Amino acid sequence: MTSKTDEAAVPTDALGYEQARDELIEVVRRLETGGTTLEESLALWERGEELAKVCRRWLDGARARLDAALAGPDADDEPGAARDA
Repeated sequence: MTSKTDEAAVPTDALGYEQARDELIEVVRRLETGGTTLEESLALWERGEELAKVCRRWLDGARARLDAALAGPDADDEPGAARDA
């Protein structure tokens, strides 16, 4: 994994889903392994929270796109509205 300085240099809004997920996995691994100072652990936790939000935004966006695709071309119509009035 990159150093704490490198992590902060990559804005979370510039990360794709896979990048954020992979970094989050590494953050969790480092936290579970231990051996970090309290300050380092807090910085890792904060970075993990940011990365989790990025992943959630990507997944929410993917869900919205899937829902729209599954709804089909009539998705903008109100339910029960007459088509030929």
